[in-house]
Amino acid sequence: MKATANSPGSATAPTAQEALHDYYICCLSRQVSIAIRREVLTGKAKFGVSDDGKELFQVAMAKTFRKGDFRSDYYRGHTLLLALGLCTPEDLFAQLYADADNDPFSGGRQMNNHHATPLIDGKGGWLDHTIRYNLSSDISTTGGQMARGIGLAMASKKYREMEGVNPSGFSEGGQEVVFCSIGDASTSEGAFWETVNAAGVQQVPLIITVADDGYGISVPKSYQTTKGSVSKVLSGFEAEPATNGIGIFHVPGWDYPRLCAAYAESVAAARAAHRPALVHVDELTQPQGHSTSGSHERYKSKERLAWEAEYDCNVQFRKYLLEEGLADAKSLQELEEQAQEVVKKARSKAWKRYNQPLQQVWKAMKATFASLAEEAGSSRAQAISEELNALINPVRADIVSLIRRMLFATRKLQSAYRAELMDFLGEVEQTMHGRYHTHLYSETSRSALRVPVVPPVYDESSPTLNGYEVLNRFFDQAMSRHSQLLAFGEDVGQIGDVNQGFANLQGKHGEPRIFDTGIREWTIMGYAIGMAMRGLRPIAEIQYLDYLIYGLSPLSDDLATLRYRSNNQQAAPAIIRTRGHRLEGIWHSGSPMSILLGALRGMYVLVPRNMVQAVGFYNTLLQSDDPGLIIECLNGYRLKEKLPSNLSSFTVPVGVPEVLQEGADVTLLTYGSCVRIAERACAMLAEDGISVELIDAQSLLPFDLEHRTVDSLKKTNRLAVLDEDVPGGASAYLLQKVLEEQGGYRWLDSPPVTITAKAHRPPYGTDGDYFSKPNPEDVYEVIFGLLQEAEPGRF
Repeated sequence: MKATANSPGSATAPTAQEALHDYYICCLSRQVSIAIRREVLTGKAKFGVSDDGKELFQVAMAKTFRKGDFRSDYYRGHTLLLALGLCTPEDLFAQLYADADNDPFSGGRQMNNHHATPLIDGKGGWLDHTIRYNLSSDISTTGGQMARGIGLAMASKKYREMEGVNPSGFSEGGQEVVFCSIGDASTSEGAFWETVNAAGVQQVPLIITVADDGYGISVPKSYQTTKGSVSKVLSGFEAEPATNGIGIFHVPGWDYPRLCAAYAESVAAARAAHRPALVHVDELTQPQGHSTSGSHERYKSKERLAWEAEYDCNVQFRKYLLEEGLADAKSLQELEEQAQEVVKKARSKAWKRYNQPLQQVWKAMKATFASLAEEAGSSRAQAISEELNALINPVRADIVSLIRRMLFATRKLQSAYRAELMDFLGEVEQTMHGRYHTHLYSETSRSALRVPVVPPVYDESSPTLNGYEVLNRFFDQAMSRHSQLLAFGEDVGQIGDVNQGFANLQGKHGEPRIFDTGIREWTIMGYAIGMAMRGLRPIAEIQYLDYLIYGLSPLSDDLATLRYRSNNQQAAPAIIRTRGHRLEGIWHSGSPMSILLGALRGMYVLVPRNMVQAVGFYNTLLQSDDPGLIIECLNGYRLKEKLPSNLSSFTVPVGVPEVLQEGADVTLLTYGSCVRIAERACAMLAEDGISVELIDAQSLLPFDLEHRTVDSLKKTNRLAVLDEDVPGGASAYLLQKVLEEQGGYRWLDSPPVTITAKAHRPPYGTDGDYFSKPNPEDVYEVIFGLLQEAEPGRF
């Protein structure tokens, strides 16, 4: 059934008691929204987004939201939390003030209305999701929540259809529904369309709510959406008898019974039959505008503003309750006043809890500054002291900034007051490190950095295989050993991927575990994120490294930041598999490592030189609770390698380079396919008496945690970095690590050099490759020239 704005709902109407409770939640939420704007405009908070005008559909949604279910939202939604009892108004204000000690959602790391509930405990162990209302950590990127949403829903499907996997604590028969909300303007994003299409194909329990208030900030939806209606445009996706597709419900956001009916019907179908649905909640309003950064009076007509005042969902809900005889005006007024008073007290309590310690510090610092300025006897110190006194509602950054400046101004003074400031500064820096600089990666006992190193074992019977055959045997064994392991991507299922790493494995381990996807990198990454958050171990394949750019946003904005932005409350140990570096053509031989190094902090980026090393990294990541990207060498699948006898258990450590060849004249640092280029160049250089120490970085994020590269420099005093990225790309990153972070500049007798690809993309063909990417002769010439300049009489 397609419920429209003109069709009656089919669910039983809520009781009077339920309706009055829902009205109270709407009033409570509205008062929170009003207070959020006031706190920003009075300078107590930096920025605010809120739920005003969008309360009613969330209380209807809450009626169908069960324990075990998940939400994947954008930057709103506190009404649902209040309806489900997941937070108090004080919690919402704590996040608004960036109160790291009392913000339960992110520990002061996210702006307000970005929510999360714990999925893991403080030691990284999984909590029982089935006994909780689960909120996946929100992100601000418009449409970004869609990919994670379908991944969370795919987990329900997999728990329902996979045999042998233990769902305990994660699922009860795959009945968990995922609620994903998005603003109407953000449906213009490609991630939305890709997700809707994937949901219709895969048939997963995903309920997508489009909150339609007619505007994308100031831009009306006539500029956003064909026909001005996302549900009309999506009508071709609507499920019909004996077809897949999605349910489509179009309801006004001010109509309480129809909203309740739409969610009751759509969620029941999703829970029972995994039928996804889109609930287009139309005719919403924004009583205070989009956010605290502007006023909607600037872009709305008087007629529109008058309509919004009349069709405000809370106003219409009140009217409905009176007309249906569910309440009288006095009882509603009492609920309104109660909500106002509760929020007033909550705001005051949250502000006092946040601000009082700051006031105490400020008071103490004012006295110390005054005494120090008097001792210094300088106008500069006195001016800084007066600047401290003039602050209004200071935060720690304001106070610390002035402390540092005061220390600069009195650096020649020996003073107990100055020592007091230095001690305080040290304490603050330690506190702030804990608040803001932890949990980018796992710090638990299962961190990838703590996985024991197990070397590969070879014996006389170890066979020599093609690289892809090494991977194929490993994936076969891994699927047998890890019941929660899945693999998917374009061409991964039936044909076993384009390079045959999964050849014949779908038939052996089943299509639910090894499956094909459409050409949709956003949702492939979303599958990985969502399923990993729910206890599965996905290996998500992107066919070529160049194509990873299509899926970079969910990796960078979501997966790489998840543990950090949730303050170690959530994790997604997904493994992303791809292949790259040199082969043929502009879009099949890229090595855009600098893009990844800048975008994926929070993930491990691993660049094995061959398939045995790749297997070692897969084993390491499968034992860890960190997400990682493994980039296999695209031109290495048919190169011969010996098969270790401990294929399923040996590991390659992350962040530890390997010295492949010892030498005395120069250190050559490289990785990936360039290792073979370097080996050929080293042989040529050896013919001229040049001894090269060849190091395979292996792991770029992190890089060389043991500082093995600088140990090499202490012997050779010269450094060359070789890779296939653009000039100033990953080579510059490696130079910064070695010269600055490791202090390698102190050991150089010659300028460091980089040998990279050209700035343009690699052209097609052997000639294009040779003249655009580093070759052995390039490496020879650069290193020979380096040595010839340093020791001209030697050659």
